[in-house]
Amino acid sequence: MSRRRRKLALFPTGDGLPRGDDPALPGPVSGSAHSALRWPQTSARVGSTWSAAHTTHFGMTDPGKLRALNEDAFLADGRLGLFIVADGVGGRPFGGFAAGEAVSVLWERIWRETQAIGALMPGRGAALVGSDAVVQIEGVIRTAMQDASQKLRAMAKVDGRYAGMCTTASVVLVAGEVAVVGQVGDSRVYHARGATVRQVTEDHTLLNLQVKQGLVIPEKARGRRSPITRALGLTDELEVDIYAVHVARGDRLLLCSDGLHEYFDREKVLRHLFQLDIRAAAPAAVRHARRRGGRDNITALFVEILGPG
Repeated sequence: MSRRRRKLALFPTGDGLPRGDDPALPGPVSGSAHSALRWPQTSARVGSTWSAAHTTHFGMTDPGKLRALNEDAFLADGRLGLFIVADGVGGRPFGGFAAGEAVSVLWERIWRETQAIGALMPGRGAALVGSDAVVQIEGVIRTAMQDASQKLRAMAKVDGRYAGMCTTASVVLVAGEVAVVGQVGDSRVYHARGATVRQVTEDHTLLNLQVKQGLVIPEKARGRRSPITRALGLTDELEVDIYAVHVARGDRLLLCSDGLHEYFDREKVLRHLFQLDIRAAAPAAVRHARRRGGRDNITALFVEILGPG
């Protein structure tokens, strides 16, 4: 896979946890604004026994109304069944580069490892939560995210300009009747079946930790920004949340950055987006976030399950 190399902007590094609510930063010290990295669909190796579910997808990213740079990145590889959204952490140097590099490493590692476990996949549409194959897929995603984090840490040790760069990552790998989700940070994955929509992932933020400890009630936390407690590249040791989600024909998934989900303060907004045509949902989500303020980069990637691969 070819990787795009871009001129990058250098921003100062703040102390403490990376903040998800930093105000728009001044113009870059060097470089220029750039759009988020996006790769075209790529094919799995010819002859591979890996079988992803048949999906369709549509994604869109937007810098928002206040940010000079778009530091989100997303990838949609329908043939592999792999979908990723990464959000370079605001206020840290090279956030966009961190997101793009993480997506690149994730794609490469997951593509390579799924070739090795393809022979273990059950028959068409038979992958069930708890099966040996799904457990192996969970391990692949966890390891890939740890590798991406270590890559960012290693780059920072070699070049001091990269010190402190980090990114969120939400990863979905669809195989048969299961979508395996890996999560670090405060990007999110939602799952919709009919009129029922649920948030699959948990935000790794200080605010969410306070909610779990009973210090803040959930209603008061909705729509608020907060420092991030986990991110790729933030620390040497990375804890990855893994979820295995049953999916069926007609189900939809949404991967999005916090620049979008901070405006999901009303459940009917999210339900409405899931009911739209797959090609209209992402643009509608971006328009909604911009109308509500668009104070951060906005990325929405919708995926619909069409059936077994």
